[in-house]
Amino acid sequence: MRPGTPDWIEERLAGADRRWLFLDYDGTLAEFAPTPEHVNPDPELVDLLSRLEEQPHTRVAVVSGRRLSHVQELVPVPGILLAGTYGIELQTPEGERIDRLDYEDIRPTLEALKPRWADLLTGRDGFFLEDKGWALALHARFAQDEETGPVLAAARRMAAQAAEDAPPHLFRLLGGHRFLEIGPRLAHKGRTVEYLLDRYPWPGALPLYLGDDDKDEEAFDVIEARGGIAILVAPAERETKAAFRLKSPREARRWLQTVLLRPNGSGNLGTA
Repeated sequence: MRPGTPDWIEERLAGADRRWLFLDYDGTLAEFAPTPEHVNPDPELVDLLSRLEEQPHTRVAVVSGRRLSHVQELVPVPGILLAGTYGIELQTPEGERIDRLDYEDIRPTLEALKPRWADLLTGRDGFFLEDKGWALALHARFAQDEETGPVLAAARRMAAQAAEDAPPHLFRLLGGHRFLEIGPRLAHKGRTVEYLLDRYPWPGALPLYLGDDDKDEEAFDVIEARGGIAILVAPAERETKAAFRLKSPREARRWLQTVLLRPNGSGNLGTA
């Protein structure tokens, strides 16, 4: 990954007649909330996204691991495509809802697993069980270090068995820092970006993706393969497929404002 903001990115932006912007939310546009149930729209961010959406040469999609209903509250901006649960549930720019799987095929497995995970967490502080509808997630951000590993390992065994008992190739497990999730295999940001680029072709558009974690890395692969630019939002250097790094959500917002809120990407870039 190149240090700073490479000149070639400025050249690519300046030469693009159109830009298709894919944005993760938590950790990318906004700092992480105390729990996934905290849904507090940020007026400053809503204004920034509104101004980006108003540009005729820019399309905006927010692709989040949160459930769609939360993304709708966080990004109440008409004209932006919203993707919840990694893209299983979508709201088009026209306001149409699209579910890319049959909910009734997914839910029985999650309903069977949910009480088992709940029992595992009984009496333990710092854990949070999130039911997204299409997926179940176990957060251990505030758990004691000595409990986190064993609890997540036990939860993973339960989830792996549940996935094995389900129809073949329907579910996958997602990990992360103090995090475990079971959801449909189609709940995949890379596959979602592919789906959107193919369903809504926009000739001549340069795809850009900003994200902060391993789920976004799956989208980075697709963006790079489609000739676009992947941008990591992270406080420290790490191995990534992204072209360059912005250090924080605040810096990502500043980059979007100073780099993209001008005609055809012209002008000077900020630094990363």
